[in-house]
Amino acid sequence: MRKKRSAQVAIVATGMILVAGCSAVSEPAPDTIVIGMDEDSTGPGASYSIIVGDTVRAAVADINANGGINGRRIVLEVGNDESDPTKTPSVIRRMVDKGASAVILATGSGSVMQAKAVLQRSGLPGVSPNVLVDSFARPPDEQYAFMVANSLSQYAEVYCGAFAAEKYTRLAVLADSSAAIDGVMATLEPPLRECIEITKVEKADVDAADMTAQVSRLLETKPDAILVASVGGHFEILAHDTFHKNAPDLPRFSLASIGNQPKSWALADRGALDGMVFMGSLTEENPRTVELAEMLKPAKGSGYQPTAYDAQALDAVRLLQEALGSVADPQDREAVRNALENVRSLPASFGQSALTLSYSPTDHLAADSLCGLVLMEFGPDNVPQGPWRSYQPSCAGEAQ
Repeated sequence: MRKKRSAQVAIVATGMILVAGCSAVSEPAPDTIVIGMDEDSTGPGASYSIIVGDTVRAAVADINANGGINGRRIVLEVGNDESDPTKTPSVIRRMVDKGASAVILATGSGSVMQAKAVLQRSGLPGVSPNVLVDSFARPPDEQYAFMVANSLSQYAEVYCGAFAAEKYTRLAVLADSSAAIDGVMATLEPPLRECIEITKVEKADVDAADMTAQVSRLLETKPDAILVASVGGHFEILAHDTFHKNAPDLPRFSLASIGNQPKSWALADRGALDGMVFMGSLTEENPRTVELAEMLKPAKGSGYQPTAYDAQALDAVRLLQEALGSVADPQDREAVRNALENVRSLPASFGQSALTLSYSPTDHLAADSLCGLVLMEFGPDNVPQGPWRSYQPSCAGEAQ
C-alpha cells in the first residue's frame, strides 16, 4: 500500500513539474529582442490578418538584415487566437512567458479588445496595425494599448462628409455577423446616425450562401446609399454581387477590407464593384508607400499590390523599432511602453505624404490627422481606379 501511495505521489509530483515547466518564463538571449504576434491565421479575420502577419515578418527580416535594433536580432513569437476572444488571454500570456518586449495584435477587433485588459494586467505593450475601434486606445485600461490606423470615429467623420457632399439622407447597412464587425458597428453606427438616417441594418452569416432576402428588405426602405460592413472575403463579394443584380445604380460604400484584399476582386461578377467607394489608406503620392512596395517584392512577388494592411503592419514594426531602440533594456516593458508614448512625427507608410504618426501619454492613436484616410472608387474592371472625386478628407489640422 505504501509503495502504491509513493508511486502516486511521484506521478503527481512529476505532473506538477511538467505543468510548471510549460508555464516557465523564458529568458531571451542577450543579443535578441522577442516581439510577440497574435496572428489570426485560421479564423474569420484570416483574410486580413495573414496580410498583416506576412508584412510584419518581411519588416522584421529587413531590420535584422540591417543589423537589428542596436545590434540585437528580433525574434518573432507567433500565436493564433482564431479571432476568438476567449482564446486571446492564453495567447497573450504565452507571449509574456516567452519574454516578449511587446506584442503586435494582428487579429479581429473582438480579440483585440479582449487583449486590452490582459495587456494591462501583464504590463505588456501591444500595438494593433488593423484595429479600428478607437476604444482600444481610450480609457479605461489603455496604458498598454496602442493603435496605428485611423479610428472608426474618424471613418464616420469621413463618411458623413461624403454623404453631405452627395446630399444623401438615407442609408441602409448590410453587415456580417462576426464578432469583429459587431464591434465595428457598435462604434461606427452612433456617429453615423447623427449625420444620416439609417433606414435599416440587416445581418447575414459570414459564410452565407445567399443574401437575396437581406438585400430585398434593405431596398424596400428606399435608401439613397448602401454601406456594406464586413471582414471582406466571400461575404463582401456576395453582398456586392447581390446589390449589383437588384439595384445596379444604387451608390454603395464599404469599409477598408475589400480594398485590402486584391484576390477577392476577381471573384466578383463582371462590373459588380464598379462605382463602389471604400475607405482606403494608400495613395501613390506618398513616397513611403512606394518604398513599401519595393520592400515586399522579395516576400510577396514583383506583381504584388500593397494594401493598407501592409502599410500599417510595416508602421507598427517601425513604431516598435523606434521605441525599442531608445531603451537601455528591451526587457523592461514599462520602459518600452514609456518610449512608445514618446514617439513623435514618424512619417507614415499609408495615407498622404504629410501624414505622421505620434503617441503621447494621453493619446495612443498614432495617426496625426484624417489624411490617413482616402476614399477610393472601383472601376468597371472590378479594380480600384483611384481616389473618389466627389469628396476627400482634409489633411489640414490634427485628427480629433
